[in-house]
Amino acid sequence: MKKTLIVIALIIVVLVIYSWTSYNGLVTLNEAATAQWQQVEAQYQRRVDLIPNLVESVKGAMKQEQTVFTALADARTRYSGAATVSEKAAAAGQVESALGRLLAVVENYPTLKSSDTVQNLMTQLESTENRVSVQRQRYNDAVRTYEVAIKRFPRSVIASIFGFTDINYFEAAPGAENAPQVQF
Repeated sequence: MKKTLIVIALIIVVLVIYSWTSYNGLVTLNEAATAQWQQVEAQYQRRVDLIPNLVESVKGAMKQEQTVFTALADARTRYSGAATVSEKAAAAGQVESALGRLLAVVENYPTLKSSDTVQNLMTQLESTENRVSVQRQRYNDAVRTYEVAIKRFPRSVIASIFGFTDINYFEAAPGAENAPQVQF
């Protein structure tokens, strides 16, 4: 009888320790994914902060492309007003589309391309786009690690008991695979 109680006590201790470490591991993975999304947002913010400078520089050289500037400003406003990850990702897609149109316009105007200010801002924007891409990938990697952890047995039981739920991967906006069309 005494041995049975000791075995039961050991099993309970092992289960408590496993539950404790699993819970802490899931919290760590969830926080890592959240922190990585913050890095994506930081790069989005950098991009959004560069846009007014680029727009104003290009605007000074070409007034006739008002629709491109309006689309870019609207997309930037949508991003600033977005509250959820999904809304921010969709708004970021709209910013990317508008930027693509703007960059295509700039490519077609040699006087703009040769402007040091515009060229510098374009370089910074390109750098930011690369940073955004890297941070999105890191976010998706962190989400994948978390998702695997909450779906593998027996940790999935702990995850469901403590309410760990799925986190959305970053997905490109529909149509992002197509180059933007610029019409003159």
